[in-house]
Amino acid sequence: MIYGAMKLSIGNGLKLAFRPWVEGLENIPAHGPAILASNHLSFSDSFFLPAVLDRKVTFIAKSEYFTTPGVKGKLTAAFFKGVGQLPVDRSGARGAGEAAVRAGIEVIESGGLFGIYPEGTRSPDGRLYRGKPGGLARVALATGAPVIPVAMIDTEKIQPPGKVMPKLMRPGIRIGKPLDFSRYHGMDGDRFILRSVTDEVMYEIMKLSGQEYVDIYATVAKRQIAEEAKRRAEETKRRPEEKRAGGESGTQG
Repeated sequence: MIYGAMKLSIGNGLKLAFRPWVEGLENIPAHGPAILASNHLSFSDSFFLPAVLDRKVTFIAKSEYFTTPGVKGKLTAAFFKGVGQLPVDRSGARGAGEAAVRAGIEVIESGGLFGIYPEGTRSPDGRLYRGKPGGLARVALATGAPVIPVAMIDTEKIQPPGKVMPKLMRPGIRIGKPLDFSRYHGMDGDRFILRSVTDEVMYEIMKLSGQEYVDIYATVAKRQIAEEAKRRAEETKRRPEEKRAGGESGTQG
């Protein structure tokens, strides 16, 4: 009931304001379980994709969204529950992975659509990064559910980092044909199979999105970008000091 109300209000509002275009809606099954594996460009991805689908899609979200105290915390928790997101404790990397897999399996076993971002986090620069072999592949192989690749297009341009007001523009969503990994059913403990499945899905997402592919994890790229920004800031700060020091030494004698 809450999801339906949220979809009518938020979903219809998004479609009216941004008019997202969609290709491949026929690839979403009318009934039965499936995994929607998408690239991740923006916080809004988890809202635009459900907005254009007739069926409910369930994503996972960090548990802090559901446990923050106070009135604001309760409203935030109600909002995320209303838009179909499940809380997952991400305090430990291994525990977080297990929790995500369990959540995905529960959604699939109930006959629902499970949405997941194989990159594990948002792209820091609009490129497509290496998929993590844990959640997506393990849920697919444990359940036998088809994996449907999804490409979000231009959602990162709507509200870039540091911008408060979103830009009114048309994002796009391309939905690919379902991928069948039933030949690997039950082999979710084989890390080579998990890697192969994940890479195949990422290749399909790359074809749909047209993004440049980078064969490192997005978390590593974010760390590298942050370190480079810190290095440049330190260099910028150091230049005036070196200039002043040089000027002072030049006036001596």
